[in-house]
Amino acid sequence: MGAQGALANSQLFYDAFKASSIGIAVEDMEGRPLFVNPALCSMLGFSEEELRSKHCVEFSPAEEAEKDWSLFQQLQAGAIDHYQIEKRYFRRDGSLVWGRLSISLLKHTPPLVVAMVEDITEKKKAEEALRESEERLRLAQWAARIGTFDLNIQTGVDIWTPETEALYGLPPGGFGGTLAAFEDLIHPDDRERVIELTHKMMRTGQPAEGEWRVVWPDGSLHWIASRGQVFMDESGEPSRMLGVNIDVTESKRAEQALHEMNRALREQSALAQSREELLKIFVKNAPAGVAMFDRDMRYLQVSDRWCADYSLDSAQVLGRSHYELFPDLPDRWKELHRRALEGETLRADEDRWDREGGTRWIRWEIRPWWNLDRLPEGILIFAEDITYRKQMEEALSRMTLKLVEAQEQERARIARELHDDISQRLAMFAIEIEQVQERPEMPQDMRDWAHELSKQTKEICTDIQALSHELHSPKLEYLGLVGGVKSWCREFGERQGMEIEFKCSALRNSVSPEISLCLFRVLQEALHNAAKHSGMKHIGVQLAENSGEIHLIVHDSGKGFDIEAAKQSRGLGITSMRERVRLVGGTIAIESKPMVGTTIHVRVPLGLN
Repeated sequence: MGAQGALANSQLFYDAFKASSIGIAVEDMEGRPLFVNPALCSMLGFSEEELRSKHCVEFSPAEEAEKDWSLFQQLQAGAIDHYQIEKRYFRRDGSLVWGRLSISLLKHTPPLVVAMVEDITEKKKAEEALRESEERLRLAQWAARIGTFDLNIQTGVDIWTPETEALYGLPPGGFGGTLAAFEDLIHPDDRERVIELTHKMMRTGQPAEGEWRVVWPDGSLHWIASRGQVFMDESGEPSRMLGVNIDVTESKRAEQALHEMNRALREQSALAQSREELLKIFVKNAPAGVAMFDRDMRYLQVSDRWCADYSLDSAQVLGRSHYELFPDLPDRWKELHRRALEGETLRADEDRWDREGGTRWIRWEIRPWWNLDRLPEGILIFAEDITYRKQMEEALSRMTLKLVEAQEQERARIARELHDDISQRLAMFAIEIEQVQERPEMPQDMRDWAHELSKQTKEICTDIQALSHELHSPKLEYLGLVGGVKSWCREFGERQGMEIEFKCSALRNSVSPEISLCLFRVLQEALHNAAKHSGMKHIGVQLAENSGEIHLIVHDSGKGFDIEAAKQSRGLGITSMRERVRLVGGTIAIESKPMVGTTIHVRVPLGLN
């Protein structure tokens, strides 16, 4: 390369040094800055001359400066050649910023130290906001009588919140903290079924829900409803199980009451009392939300549970119209009442009612009651408040969302480490190799070896850059969904030696960052799977907007696979895609047949007004 090439490399290094968005300082072995770049000056608010006149620890609070200097002294002594810490820095105006400091020893003559400082103030603020969010979530769970648990499958440690312990009749700290301790709390008749449900979740990674009985220390029997999700590690092994529990004892009693009511109706012909009087007696004493109406929707009888749920006085409602008491009743429910009065039996597992006092979720059944001539005389309504169950499902969704957000933050952190730290250190290493290669005393065989080593180093830099973009693609942020997807398809196709045909009709509306990231991750997973398993070199990707929804379609004509078998495997692919799409309110359909091909179709509503 010669002196001219070395000079060009020096100029290249200097240009990169000045243009870097990360603060960089070159220091002597005493920790005094010799050179600082504009990014570091901007971050701390000092001029280049002011920074060179100070010692490296003068910018930090005392306790953090002490830790930094202790590591720097180990660098001086030759015990280490690099280190990295997160610390705070004083700006010129007295304010504090957070920085990730990476220190590396540059083996020059004399030896120098390269310090790189990345501004992570916003990251620290986000972490603090996340901690506050977790505390608000904990308080919300306590208020809603929802208990959560977090089982580390690899260590067997099961962490329960105090609310969960209360659901099982245990005092705070009374839970043993292991999966076996949990199984011991289950009613013996339900234990085997619950253990099998747990093992199935660990095998498949699919979310599951179930109900079981527990006997409290005071001997009372309670029902617990639970919903959980197992998350796998990168090797496909089960790692953590997150879930929520609620007490549904009252709901179970209501179901039993309805069963008894139906049985009484079947046996009523053998009773001496009239059907109507029998129903009135039963409805009054049923431990569930039950009301009896005549054909004009006037109350004939009502249970205590119904009155408690709707803040009514049974002595004052009898004979009054249901519509008079609830003027905000949706018209669709009035239509259901009309159909029941004509002889239909109707039911819904869940229904939403937005009232002035807030949103309630209800599971209900409406059926006619008949006179002796088999003509409908009115209707019976069974209504169970399932608002707590919906809150439980929403809490689990929030927990899953937080886990996905944590995964994305970790992806971004690793991508930054690869791109901003390791990649730059390798680039500097490549420059030094080229300088060594040009030494006149270097034998030819060593020159050839150095040339090959330099080539391999540059290839590693290229691979690291590709991996960094795989983990966290800045093009998605800067170019938007369409530009980011198009660019990534092109880069992925070039790396894999595949032809990826990307088609996109014009998107009339903007796409939120959450939806964009979801579709981008699903696309990455789908293309990786196609490249690995389909055996095809041509894959079609389509992005379109239709009727307020955004559609992502990935298709190949390759080998295909057994979808059910894939769901039962330990892999993260299908489970990860389904969870991400569910969190943004979308749906995903996967069609695949062996030797026919695979189509993945994602639909996400844009939430337009």
